Amino acid sequence: MITVTEQHTPGSLILSFYGAYGRAELAGRVPVAVLIRLMGAAGVDAPSVRSAVSRLKRRGMLVSERVGGAAAYALSPDARLVLADGDGRIYGSGAAAEPDPEDWLLAVFSVPESERHKRHLLRSRLAGLGFGTAAPGVWVAPGALHEETRHMLRRLELAPYVDLFRGAHLGFAATAEAVRRWWDLEALAALHHAFLAAHEPVLAHWSAAAPPPPDLAFRDYLRALDSWRRLPYADPGLPPALLLADWPGARSAAVFTALHVLLRDAGARFVTSA
Repeated sequence: MITVTEQHTPGSLILSFYGAYGRAELAGRVPVAVLIRLMGAAGVDAPSVRSAVSRLKRRGMLVSERVGGAAAYALSPDARLVLADGDGRIYGSGAAAEPDPEDWLLAVFSVPESERHKRHLLRSRLAGLGFGTAAPGVWVAPGALHEETRHMLRRLELAPYVDLFRGAHLGFAATAEAVRRWWDLEALAALHHAFLAAHEPVLAHWSAAAPPPPDLAFRDYLRALDSWRRLPYADPGLPPALLLADWPGARSAAVFTALHVLLRDAGARFVTSA
């Protein structure tokens, strides 16, 4: 059996579970006892589940509900929006059109000192969408991210502080050279290689074995999703011609897609039987 050595925090696994199964198979509301049983299959003990749920409630990601008289947890409205926004990135990367190396989105923001907390929020959210830093207060991303960026800025009421521009890079340095200043490509490649090291052997194992039992399919798919879901945000889908040689992004996307096809529905049978 394949052993995955990655570290997965209980809170992150719980959010990945809600994204993968909680919204569909369990209608968004998960009884506490069910959540503990399911997370146990992913290697998270009951005290860790309870502690993680408490933290997620404090962060406004989960809310308490009742299902058949039993305590349960559901995604908050904000958390549902965040997960819905992420679906296209997480599950759609393999089908995305190749980005245009002459199409860039520029975000220029200015926030008054009296509202500097919003400056921090803007920086963190732009970075979370995969923007690179061109200069202080000037962030850049592939042009295809414009709708997602506009939606995020409006949802968080940050649009008044930002101007968006879209067009070609006309600087004196080659675009490939500029991209290496805007993003740490070596660090992004290392993230892909770490994902491949952990999950490519899992794919090889289940591809050569009998159909996976539902509990093991659930465990391995949840871990793969928990690792993968950050990558399409860290790596915003830069034009291949501007990336390092032997860029691992397409390979890691193919591995996740194959694991999704192979394991996701088998894992769902375990969820519905819990």
